[in-house]
Amino acid sequence: MSEKKMTSSRRHHLKSLVLSIAKGIMEKEAAQLIVDREAYLTENCPPLSLPSSTADLQELCKKLHQQIDKVDEERYDLNSKVEKANKEIEDLKIKVVDLIGKFKKPALRKVRMSADQMLQALLGSKHKVSLDLRANLKQVKKEVKEEVTDVGDWRKNVEDKAGMGGRKKMFEGEA
Repeated sequence: MSEKKMTSSRRHHLKSLVLSIAKGIMEKEAAQLIVDREAYLTENCPPLSLPSSTADLQELCKKLHQQIDKVDEERYDLNSKVEKANKEIEDLKIKVVDLIGKFKKPALRKVRMSADQMLQALLGSKHKVSLDLRANLKQVKKEVKEEVTDVGDWRKNVEDKAGMGGRKKMFEGEA
């Protein structure tokens, strides 16, 4: 069976119905909130009658300070409970994401960069680094070997070097 698509007019009609119902519910909630607030204020905040004597006024101030302290403690406790609950919610969200484990690793692209560009990317654009690899190398001087140009008779040369480690004996042994 093929499913029929909903026409746009039907979709708009249903959407307007849902919005009108939601608007009615929100208005009822707002009216109920006002009624609840009035009930709470009449219950917890009796009408204020100011006494005429100074001692009675001081007594009233002490009572009000005690009530303020009590309400402040309750507010602090509720605030700490809310923060704890929010932290728990965040931890649970992280656990859910970890359990689902659908992390998509982005496909890495090959990028051609010179050494200067890499260092600039690592160190930021503030640092101007020019990497001249040849500047850090040691300078090596070439030694020029002196070649003997006058070779002369090779036998005489061997006899001259007879004292150097017995090379003459090595040549004589082969002959």
